[in-house]
Amino acid sequence: MMKNILTTLTVATFSIAGVTGLHAQRDNMEGGNKMGAEDKMEAADSSKENIVEIASGMNNFTTLVAAVKAADLAETLSGDGPFTVFAPTNDAFDELPEGTVEELLKPENKEKLQKILKFHVVPGKVMAADVKTMSAGTAAGEDAAVVVEDGVVTYAGQKVIKTDIVASNGVIHWIDGVAMPEM
Repeated sequence: MMKNILTTLTVATFSIAGVTGLHAQRDNMEGGNKMGAEDKMEAADSSKENIVEIASGMNNFTTLVAAVKAADLAETLSGDGPFTVFAPTNDAFDELPEGTVEELLKPENKEKLQKILKFHVVPGKVMAADVKTMSAGTAAGEDAAVVVEDGVVTYAGQKVIKTDIVASNGVIHWIDGVAMPEM
């Protein structure tokens, strides 16, 4: 349950974040990082749903969604936007030190969790084709480095692995790690 709450929160947070130039990375990805036909179908069919609804319907974001809910950010991320969210997958959360997710989901750590999730959200709708090396202002009030190098895009040091999941209120780009703001 805690993992589901974190997943919800993270997805919502990433929905707010915005970045440009990710199409090149998607097109150049190899193996398991390529967007499969099923994922493309989800992306194409999801534009009527908001960021939180889309993330809630995907098995890869249960921890993020749980986190978004625990941080009371689901309503915000379901709003008009537009938001660009750099969404860490469940595997990304699993890479954090043991007990980190559970600790962040505690009510007394709500502000810290909110800051982490908001760091994954960039105001505006930034599609992969628009991504370039830049400093992106986040909903957390800190900038995140977006780097495009040799066809690979990173957001705050985390590799972008899937792009352009279009929602009614923005876009979601998957990342392979949890980006951490200064605490």
